[in-house]
Amino acid sequence: MAVRWFYLSFYALWFLGLMSIILTIYWMQLWHGGFAWDGTVLMFNYHPVLMVVGLVVLYSAASLLYRLPQSWTGPKLPWKIGHAALHLLAFVLTVLGLVAVFQLHRRSKITNLYSLHSWLGIVTVFLFACQWFLGFVVFLLPWASVWLRSLLKPIHLFFGVIILSLSIASVISGINEKLFFSLNNATQPYSSLPGEAIFANSLGMLVVVFGLLVLYILLVSSWKRPEPGILTEGQVWGPGLPFQVGVGPGLERGHPGKAWALPGRPLNDVVGNQVA
Repeated sequence: MAVRWFYLSFYALWFLGLMSIILTIYWMQLWHGGFAWDGTVLMFNYHPVLMVVGLVVLYSAASLLYRLPQSWTGPKLPWKIGHAALHLLAFVLTVLGLVAVFQLHRRSKITNLYSLHSWLGIVTVFLFACQWFLGFVVFLLPWASVWLRSLLKPIHLFFGVIILSLSIASVISGINEKLFFSLNNATQPYSSLPGEAIFANSLGMLVVVFGLLVLYILLVSSWKRPEPGILTEGQVWGPGLPFQVGVGPGLERGHPGKAWALPGRPLNDVVGNQVA
């Protein structure tokens, strides 16, 4: 049941992420003339698309990589590389999104970084850069001691959630700011809720639901990658058959798929179950 619920949440999440990207592209194409990397207002239209793709969807994909049950067995290094690579791709797309808006501001002589949205966005990108560098140096390169990694891991996880939350806030405030600018006229004011306002507000709600589902999956303890000998009740395990693992004495009779590991005891010591 735990595995089915995980995959149901997982597939719902990526449907929401894909819809968020498609609707952002549609918004920029239909109401704002499409895309062109030429320094004009059409170049700005890359900004919301790249931010949703990089800072929200790909960032979430990288954060959830360790929640896949397939990542719980075998060597951890390939998953670490995938985690770092996805985050790097998300960061590169995010920087391109910043370039698009700064280029437009430079050519149009518009002041940079004056709005709350821009402040939120810059803080988020700065924390993202620091987070990626810390993860690369401490968790991917082999020099760091186990003690140092254990010390920094909770901080790394905490700031991962903070950055995702700030990313959602940045996107939502950006959608609102774009609507205020584009609907600041007498024929279709924002307050009259024209079609673009309804569409963009709905997109914002979709991004919020996506972010909440990501946070839910990240915070469910039974979906976290198990640490050797330190497992929580309800965690699934195994490449083929899922195992429910908890802390307690011995193997529960009559449940071949359920193993109970003593605190600090290696999983492969559990009698009658191959969970290595």
